[in-house]
Amino acid sequence: MNTEILRTTPTFDTLTRNRRTASFGLALSAILFIYLISAYGWRQSALFLVGLAAGLILYHAAFGFTAAWREVVNSGRGSGLRAQMLMLGAAVLIFTPLIAQGELWGVNLRGNVAPLNIAVVCGAFIFGLGMQLGGGCASGTLFTAGGGSVRMLVTLAAFIAGSVLGTWQWSLWQGVPGFAPVSLSANFGVIGGIGLSLVLFALVWVGTVFYEKRRHGSVENDRKIDRPYSWLRGPWPLIAGALALAAVNTATLMLAGRPWGVTSAFALWGAKLVTPLGVDVTQWAYWQRTGPSNALDQSIFTDITSVMNIGIMIGALLAAGLARQFAPSLKLPMRSLVAAVLGGLLLGYGARIAFGCNIGAYFGGIASTSLHGWLWFAAAFLGSTLGTRMRPFFGLS
Repeated sequence: MNTEILRTTPTFDTLTRNRRTASFGLALSAILFIYLISAYGWRQSALFLVGLAAGLILYHAAFGFTAAWREVVNSGRGSGLRAQMLMLGAAVLIFTPLIAQGELWGVNLRGNVAPLNIAVVCGAFIFGLGMQLGGGCASGTLFTAGGGSVRMLVTLAAFIAGSVLGTWQWSLWQGVPGFAPVSLSANFGVIGGIGLSLVLFALVWVGTVFYEKRRHGSVENDRKIDRPYSWLRGPWPLIAGALALAAVNTATLMLAGRPWGVTSAFALWGAKLVTPLGVDVTQWAYWQRTGPSNALDQSIFTDITSVMNIGIMIGALLAAGLARQFAPSLKLPMRSLVAAVLGGLLLGYGARIAFGCNIGAYFGGIASTSLHGWLWFAAAFLGSTLGTRMRPFFGLS
């Protein structure tokens, strides 16, 4: 769930605006698809479509990580967090045997496995704090900004700026105390990795149910919707969104050879923006590695994450038009605007030092049976809890 998406009853004027928005989204999607397939091949165009689908899913299911975690803290309701466990469980069941196989249709497959160190803890905590102040996570920022939230466009701009700061100081976080990467499937086999992961999902699930019953006496299995579900216009049940996003990550793994990611593209966009201003990012250790260095020298359309992110934003734009909810507003209270900027900076910086965001580190890491994903989750949730307590100071509910 994401509170930046506010569903309202459309008027005649908004119906006209939203028809035009949906038409524009469809036309832009078609143009970019044709351009990508002609200039960069079928794989980039297919990944764009996966991103487009992700934007539609995220918007129609209102599947954000930020509001789901905030609900646990504020109201004790855990349906959003349980939906995330369902999403992760479905991904683990598919990812683990695929990654163990090592190759599919000529594509080498690898998971997101990273060290368990201080950088993960600090970066994830910073990211979690930024989530609540900025109003969204990595995927949440993209789909709400694409769906018409002006405030989230501010968060996105600050997110990119924070990513630049993170790449600048990236070398300071290398070699910090910690432990070597741990993959459950590598240590315990495919069955063992899946089994241990399912146990962890069950513990979180049961824990949220127990906590919710203790506070309310009953469990809310899905958020309350004031109108019927519609597959075309939304909203979608959380469970549908969870399973669809697991499919998105699986498609990404099959096409790109690695799990879905978001924030590395923000670092790339920021680097390309500051370079004409005289900032020589090539002197920074982050950009001296082979992968980032190659990305910096080429068009953003050669970058898988960038192409998918663009798809997500256009997909959300299309979904907002279809849902008749595209209604940008420039009315931004100053305290809320300050929180958006501060939150975005924290999001960008935290993601760069913590091996990713809620998608790359949390979703991708846990789906790859890497323990760093669970460490990221714990630290980010603590940061999110602090951020939730700070929101009223900025006039946020």
